[in-house]
Amino acid sequence: MKLFRLLMKNGPIGKHIDYYSRFSPSPLSMKQFLDFGSENACERTSFVFLRQELPVRLANIMKEINLLPDNLLKTPSVRLVQSWYVQSLQDILEFKDKNADDDKVTYDFTDAVIKIRNRHNDVIPTMAQGVVEYKEAYGTDPVTSQNVQYFLDRFYMSRISIRMLINQHTLLFGGKIRVNPAHPKQIGGIDPHCRVAEVVKDAYENARRLCDLYYMNSPELILEEFNVKEKGKPITVVYVPSHLYHMVFELFKNAMRATMELYGDALEYPAVHVRIALGTEDLTVKVSDRGGGVPLRKIDRLFTYTYSTAPRPRMETTRATPLAGYGYGLPISRLYARYFQGDLKLYSLEGYGTDAVIYIRALSTESIERLPVYNKSAWRHYKTMHEADDWCVPSKEPKDMTTFRSF
Repeated sequence: MKLFRLLMKNGPIGKHIDYYSRFSPSPLSMKQFLDFGSENACERTSFVFLRQELPVRLANIMKEINLLPDNLLKTPSVRLVQSWYVQSLQDILEFKDKNADDDKVTYDFTDAVIKIRNRHNDVIPTMAQGVVEYKEAYGTDPVTSQNVQYFLDRFYMSRISIRMLINQHTLLFGGKIRVNPAHPKQIGGIDPHCRVAEVVKDAYENARRLCDLYYMNSPELILEEFNVKEKGKPITVVYVPSHLYHMVFELFKNAMRATMELYGDALEYPAVHVRIALGTEDLTVKVSDRGGGVPLRKIDRLFTYTYSTAPRPRMETTRATPLAGYGYGLPISRLYARYFQGDLKLYSLEGYGTDAVIYIRALSTESIERLPVYNKSAWRHYKTMHEADDWCVPSKEPKDMTTFRSF
């Protein structure tokens, strides 16, 4: 471990990380993705951009990985993730000085980024397992006791952005253009006319199948659309269908589980309501259930990594296990929403049910990547010690009022 840290700091790869982390990532808007991926898409232009931009995004987040607590960095899973990032940065740097006009170079580059994407497939659960390893070894949860929540939000957001760039390049120039009948004329992974209701129905059906398998029943779906711009027409938006699907699928799983567990062996269950509204600025998707809700004090905790009401999966092999049970579903879904300047919020009525609301920018020019930047401000966030709260913390037990008689 000490040798690895030394190489990261003083070796050639450490110097590359220092160099590229001095640059800020270049956020792209949905419109820029579309314009670039249109009929005039140029593989050489994409190659030149990515061989500069990918090292910048990788190096920025790699600097933050090094700021994690030493004992967390020592866990086998976090060391494995770190090695993946080192290897991926080295793979991209192989193309730093190569001729962009050489077809073999661009072909080899596309092949290299596909390998990078595949290498990073298990980053989320493997990092999650690293947190678990730390907790089991030291008896404390680093997410709640240190600044790891801040890091994980930035780390996973960086991963979403890197995969977005790689997916756009490989889908456009990898010779395997994806054609999806439900989302025709996609430009890479982006659908210029994404039918929101169709994605919602697809996510519901898949979540319903899981619910039927586990509970032998499932709530029905009631879906409504409110199109302010073009009344009566299906709502469409420029968006990445897979991102929207990920968010809605997670919300359906949570809504169905809460409903089924609250009503037990009832013959009928309250339906899950979904309302889709398109305004001048926002597209909003609200998923409402009657699963009993959660108390106010738990709302923020639901977005904390490692918090889950499901059993945590066991690591049966050296490969990472499925995500369920790690408590990463909602936090990652919120990152997908925020990636293009949207958001995901929960509003709950304890004893009744929960409304989960996804906000997406209606205009592609305003859907701009939200990217973490390593700078002095980020560095200070990791180094700042938590101070005592400047508001009083209520006692769990009521105080004896006789103590206040002197006042």
